[in-house]
Amino acid sequence: MARFEGVDLYNIDSHLSEDERMVRDLVRGWVDDQVIPVIEEHCRAGTFPMDLVPQIGEMGLLGMNLHGYGCAGMSNVAYGLACQELERGDSGVRSFVSVQGSLAMFPIWKFGSEEQKNKYLPGMAAARLIGCFGLTEPDFGSNPGGMITKAVDDGSHYVLNGAKMWITNGSIADVAVVWAKLDGVIRGFIVEKDDPGFTAPIMKNKHSLKASVTSELVFADCRIPKDRLLPEVRGLRGPFSCLNNARFGISWGALGAAMACFQSARDYALSRIQFGRPIASFQLVQNKLAWMLREITKGQLLALHLGQMKDAGTIKPEQISLAKMNNVDIALQIARMSREIHGANGILDEYPIMRHMANLESVYTYEGTHDIHNLILGRWITGISSFEPPAEPQQD
Repeated sequence: MARFEGVDLYNIDSHLSEDERMVRDLVRGWVDDQVIPVIEEHCRAGTFPMDLVPQIGEMGLLGMNLHGYGCAGMSNVAYGLACQELERGDSGVRSFVSVQGSLAMFPIWKFGSEEQKNKYLPGMAAARLIGCFGLTEPDFGSNPGGMITKAVDDGSHYVLNGAKMWITNGSIADVAVVWAKLDGVIRGFIVEKDDPGFTAPIMKNKHSLKASVTSELVFADCRIPKDRLLPEVRGLRGPFSCLNNARFGISWGALGAAMACFQSARDYALSRIQFGRPIASFQLVQNKLAWMLREITKGQLLALHLGQMKDAGTIKPEQISLAKMNNVDIALQIARMSREIHGANGILDEYPIMRHMANLESVYTYEGTHDIHNLILGRWITGISSFEPPAEPQQD
């Protein structure tokens, strides 16, 4: 198999530090050697490559942009580059890393007590403990504030009742960071897999993210000790800050899927002979390849500047929304265009196209749908929210 050399028309490499390039190259080589040779088989079987998890921990990719507690303390740009290479392998592998670091480890690191941080984070960074994030419910996706999962104070414990859905890593997780209403206020709780009343049934029969574990989380009078409440956060600020970290990683990861499809289309067009010459010599094919390169390059510049702003502490949620929305959108279009260039062969799993295309349909939806991110930007542009009820008029 040919080694991936990258897509870099605008010399993005020159804007990266030596450490960032080192991380990118480490993960790039690992994906070529360990992920790509096995991922189609896992996709067919609907299984996640669990044997890769210890290697991911050894590379320091879990919570890699967090500091202390066994985490690597790398830049956000380095984390983005890792996400890019992981998703070039498969969205499911990037999702595992993203959920572990951005959605499970981050809220403990940001909002947990010192005891909670020391108890969970070193093991999660080393992949000895797997985490998941419970926010979305069967009836509340884009409107998480409507959640009905609730916690009740019961002396020495809190008792949770409710359900979460579409939870990556749920059935393999040792630790779940779960958001529920306590006295009407959204709070974060750490649930362990053996807590009484907690189950995590796996969701089957997916056409997308087949090489990823997707689960429900069910709480039926689930009792957890009071020292597992995240003490430093109340309301939606907590889960939204986690989602913004995950969306940041997705904005890079989608470029990896786009690069994989672009590389496959270019290589196929150069080798596929029709009418006595490679189809890469035809203007319509070159136009498609040029469009792919154009959009990948724009997406790279968006992601790079976004990462630099995140490292500088100047990033805004709307900027993350724009990058996530744009880069997933163009990646999905590139996958479809690549399938056109491959012709009928594009539906075979000899090529990565249909797997990336199906995965990107989910990425287009999760961590904020394409439409919701448009509305977030619309609110920033106009100052008017189109997805929140207007304030009740004041009574005289």
